[in-house]
Amino acid sequence: MNYITDVLYWISTGLLVPVIVLLIALFIRSLLLIGSFFGQYVAIRKTEALLRKEFDQLNASNLDQLAERLPKKSNSLVIKSIQQIMEVKDSPAHVSRLLADYEIMADKDLATSKTLSKMGPMLGLMGTLIPMGPALVGLSTGDIASMAYNMQVAFATTVVGLFAAAIGFITQQVKQRWYLQDMTNLEFLSEMLNEKKND
Repeated sequence: MNYITDVLYWISTGLLVPVIVLLIALFIRSLLLIGSFFGQYVAIRKTEALLRKEFDQLNASNLDQLAERLPKKSNSLVIKSIQQIMEVKDSPAHVSRLLADYEIMADKDLATSKTLSKMGPMLGLMGTLIPMGPALVGLSTGDIASMAYNMQVAFATTVVGLFAAAIGFITQQVKQRWYLQDMTNLEFLSEMLNEKKND
């Protein structure tokens, strides 16, 4: 029995370095995500104002000119999708496929935020529990310096994991609202095209 528990102890202590490396990678990725998120936020605000104006005035008479009123060169995913939909507006099957493609692209953009929000707490908890064993051993043998060092590692990994998870969770929530609004606009456009075709 002691041999089995020793093996488990060696495995768990051996995982400490990979966990710390992964936490550092998640921390760096979360900082990069913050930067790209603010850049995306500025672009979304401009696009949202433009689309709100266009869709409020949209009707059967000016529907065909929608793509011409939008910016030709835009990095916005929703504007590109609108232009593609207008190119195949006579084919409901192609329009449905483009709507599905938009959902896939939106989910792909959310992948980093989802990963951070899920992996951050997991790795943070692992980084907390692994050093607790050596810390308790240090406490039992009177090695206060070893215990203090291991507790410091445990608390640091928890903080880094929770920080990465918080960034992932916040950006995921905000981006999901953005994509939901864009998906609503695309579905509205699809319904308008269907109504005009049926008329």
